[in-house]
Parts: sequence; structure tokens; C-alpha cells
Amino acid sequence: MSERLTQLKAWLREQTGQDCELAPASSDASFRRYFRIELEQGSRIVMDAPPQQEDCRPFIHVAELLRRAGLNAPDVMAEDVRSGFLLLGDLGNTTYLEVLNAETAEQLYADALAALITMQARIDTASSGLPQYDETLLQTELNLFKDWYLEKHCAVTLNEQQQAIWQATCETLIASALAQPAVCVHRDYHSRNLMHVDDTTNPGILDFQDAVIGPVTYDLVSLLRDCYISWPRTQVEEWVAGFYTQAIKSDIIDADKVSGQQFLNWFDLMGVQRHLKAIGIFARLLHRDGKEGYIKDIPRTLNYVLEVAERTPALHDFYQLLINLKLPDQVS
Repeated sequence: MSERLTQLKAWLREQTGQDCELAPASSDASFRRYFRIELEQGSRIVMDAPPQQEDCRPFIHVAELLRRAGLNAPDVMAEDVRSGFLLLGDLGNTTYLEVLNAETAEQLYADALAALITMQARIDTASSGLPQYDETLLQTELNLFKDWYLEKHCAVTLNEQQQAIWQATCETLIASALAQPAVCVHRDYHSRNLMHVDDTTNPGILDFQDAVIGPVTYDLVSLLRDCYISWPRTQVEEWVAGFYTQAIKSDIIDADKVSGQQFLNWFDLMGVQRHLKAIGIFARLLHRDGKEGYIKDIPRTLNYVLEVAERTPALHDFYQLLINLKLPDQVS
């Protein structure tokens, strides 16, 4: 790593004309690292994305899509794709998660929901160059729950009957996702990736390099049923209804084809898919990557799954399966 930092500092000297002191800017669940440097023109963020593990080209591409749509993504000021170095504009160090509370939630979420509408309405799916959130990817993500959480973390192996329930659940969730209107999906649009910048440019948007073309409710679930902070169901459903109204006005959704109840049903099932994936990722981060910080978020995330599955007829068997497994992270 010291050799790579030397290489990074040399590149920064070429780009900025000065020797830069690197201060850690944020942690990441990937192999990427972020540093903050201070220049005469102001602070900048440096991304170090080792090319053996990370490809920074999608980040550059999606940053351009977001900025062209009028959203507050960091400006890419210099790049060395071969080495995996980017010099970026700085959106500050205050995440939404740090400032979200009962008093601030309405305004912060209003800004975040408006930005989401902008992203979905202004980024053209046909010309975006983004990959499709297809059946294969959706199933691969769901497998993370079974492979890393159930089998690796909980030492649970599903029997034949349980495996049949699991596969039927996957089919239900995937069919619901693929039935939805397709839009640009950030894929991690939550309180740790949205930055509180100021009253006119919220939110700053980060960690968008995995963007795809996929279900209209996906980012909405990421935001409103966040793995890191939760809100009462009635409040969440009010925000969902407001988003639905705005999506109709922005021609993202056709009200003649999609009712408010249908949209909420999609939202619920999309949440189960996302949260099962997230639980699997949190377990993988612990067991494969040695990162312990995310494991504490599993109980909240699993509770979302159980809450929706309990009241959704199509997921009744899956709910019973989870209850019968007596998973260690179930919230009593």
C-alpha cells in the first residue's frame, strides 16, 4: 500500500502542481479508498480504486449522466483510469444519516425525493449506456442471502421443502421487479450515500458507480426503508404516495396503468428483494472481507423483510420459513 500511496501522491503532484497531504475522507464497503486534499482553490476528494479489484470508468460515466441531469454529483476533475485514480469535487463530510431526525426528515427527504424524480425523468434509459437490472442480476443478488447469511453466517442448510419455498419467493420478487417501469437506478440511494451540502444543493449524491436501468421503486425503497435508519410505516407510506403523485406528473408512471396501491405493492416486494441482498452483503463483508461494521445493521434490515412478508399473502410461506428457522438476528 505504501508503494501505491507514493504513486498516488506523484500523480496528484502532476495534476495540482503541489505536494498533497492525504487525509482519510470516508470508509467504503468496496476496495475503493477516498482521501481529502486541500488546494488553494478549496478541498478535493481523491479516489483510489485499485484496477485489479475496481473499474472507475462506470463512476466517471454515471457522474456525467447525473451532472447532465442537473444533479449534485461530484465533478471529475482529473482521471487516470489505468491506475485507478480520480480527482473529484468535494461534497463535504456530512451525510444525511448524521443530520436526519424527526425535525429535519421532511425537508431532507423532500430534497432527496425531488432529486430522485429528476434522475428518473431526465436520464434516458435507451441512451444511458447503463446495464439492465435483469432476471439474472436480481437472482444473483437474492442468492447472497442464502449463500452468505443463511449458510455461512447462520450455518443453515435448507432442506428440499424449504428450498422450494425459497425459489418460489425469488420468482415472486423477480417477477414484481421486472413488471415495473424501467428507469435509471442508482442502486444504493440511502442516507450514507447522500450528502447534506446546503439548502440549495441537497442532496450531494455519491457511490453511484453500480447504476443500472431497472425497477422504478428500487431507489425509493433504498431511501425510505434505509438499512441504517427506520421510520414508522405510516410515514413511509405517506412519502411513497407523494412520490407516486410526482412520478405521474413527471411522466415516469402512467396513472391509467399503475394505481397507487399497485405502486405500493411493488415498493413492498422490491424492499424484500433489496433487504435480502443487503443482509447477504453484510454477512459477506464480515466473513469474506473482515469488515465487522455492517453486521449490526442486519436486525433492522431483517425486520423489514419479516414485517412485509407477514402481511403479504404471496410471501406467507417465506415468512413462516424465516420464523421457523429462528434466525439469531430476528427482532423479538
